[in-house]
Amino acid sequence: MKNILDYIYQRRSIRRYIDKKVDKEIIESLVKAAMAAPTACNNQPWEFIIITEKEVMDNLRENLTFGQYNATAAIVVCGNMKLAKGGMRNYWVQDCSAAMENILLAASGLGLGGVWIGVHPIPSVIEPVSEVLSIPDYVVPLGIAYIGYPAEDKEPRTQYNEKRVYWEKYDVTRKHRARPKNLKYR
Repeated sequence: MKNILDYIYQRRSIRRYIDKKVDKEIIESLVKAAMAAPTACNNQPWEFIIITEKEVMDNLRENLTFGQYNATAAIVVCGNMKLAKGGMRNYWVQDCSAAMENILLAASGLGLGGVWIGVHPIPSVIEPVSEVLSIPDYVVPLGIAYIGYPAEDKEPRTQYNEKRVYWEKYDVTRKHRARPKNLKYR
């Protein structure tokens, strides 16, 4: 039986998928995992748009320079500014990012592949995504999780780099080196 770290290291950005639909129940499980993420003061400013229709997926892909992958489903993680209230409003990005990571981790654990397509904070990406999906002004798409059955297999790994870790305080005298390539976690 795998432990939680195995699933975390197994999560990789998958950009090629087989042509097989993801069941509605599985997609709902991914959104439930997203909503289990922590939020500042339990604000929960998120909303999710699930896309499974080929026509909508194709239209979305046409409008995304860096989203041309052939996934059969997508979950758009959005921050609703009407739900992001008070002093916690400015934490919507962190809250929705935690939800996105939960989606990707859950997908990996369920044998699916996924990749995070960044949308916010680039207006030239936000605007076409909002137009294609009829997203109102007070809702901001943070990113899109493409989800599907992988057509590629990537080895689990970590990108741990001890040069980026400090104990007790930051050491400005330490020299940084490029991150090591293809670190294995075992």
